[in-house]
Amino acid sequence: MENEIKEHEKVDGKGSLLPAAVLLVLVVGINFWIYTTRLPAEGSAKNDAAGPVPGESVSALEEAVLPSQGVRIPVVWNDLGAKLVSVGAIDGEKFIALYEERGAFTDEYRNLLLGGRTGALVMTKDNAGYLLNLFWVLGLASKNPILDMGEMKDPVYGGPQNFASTGGWTLAKGSAMDHYSRHLFFTLTPEQQALVDTVSRGIFRPCCGNSTHFPDCNHGMAMLGLLELMASQGVSEQEMWRAALAVNSYWFPDTYITIATFMKNKGVEWKDVDPKEILGANYSSAAGYRNIASQVVQPTQRHGGSGGCGVSAGQAPVAQQKQGGCGI
Repeated sequence: MENEIKEHEKVDGKGSLLPAAVLLVLVVGINFWIYTTRLPAEGSAKNDAAGPVPGESVSALEEAVLPSQGVRIPVVWNDLGAKLVSVGAIDGEKFIALYEERGAFTDEYRNLLLGGRTGALVMTKDNAGYLLNLFWVLGLASKNPILDMGEMKDPVYGGPQNFASTGGWTLAKGSAMDHYSRHLFFTLTPEQQALVDTVSRGIFRPCCGNSTHFPDCNHGMAMLGLLELMASQGVSEQEMWRAALAVNSYWFPDTYITIATFMKNKGVEWKDVDPKEILGANYSSAAGYRNIASQVVQPTQRHGGSGGCGVSAGQAPVAQQKQGGCGI
């Protein structure tokens, strides 16, 4: 616990301790303002995608990690979008305006937000960012003991309002904290809640050193929302691990292409990896990923992106993907 606290503390000039997450909230807010005010109107849904630059070939390894046809997520969304709007966790007008400004509010997006989507969700390179936002607010607004009694409520951090996962959600009616762990969209049995608790402690993300049980950024909160939704619909633990790895891969494409390269160098194909192992701290935390990346030959950067994409020696460079940020 002491080590975790040190990662989140900053000493000010007077010697008092401030959560580093406060700084994250400020950064998220600034980035959100810059993005929504400067993004060209002619942008398309591909601006949010994790896909390669047009004209560049997709390697077999990249296709294994990020299937071009998408990955089925074993849940039915139903009318959760409309429910999130009805309680004010999503301000529908603001949300739609944001995507229309980007030129990216598709029929699929409208149906997920306002309609009654039936059938299993399919995450693709194009809609990964949109689903990230929906799962983010679902995790934030859903009543759950992990938010009420977990690390987010540890007084050493000054309150859950100081984290990027709360302060960064600017598309609610009122403040994000007006909806924090407040709404009952589904009721989990004790067994289902225990499953969410167990799996959430084993899923890490490369943007920090925390597990989903400590959802202090949007990716962590989104994964928590997805785990709760899967548990409520009777998804098994093994299916949860597989779905979580697929989702993390679309949210952090460079990271998992690099990890897939590392595993391939060890003689393990991506289809044969253990999702629970790959999602653990040794691979998917910030420190774990740095260690893995240091053992993979990195190609010359071919175009922009926020994270490197490693390939093994002798392979053609894999196009860098756009990583998910901590803002909307």
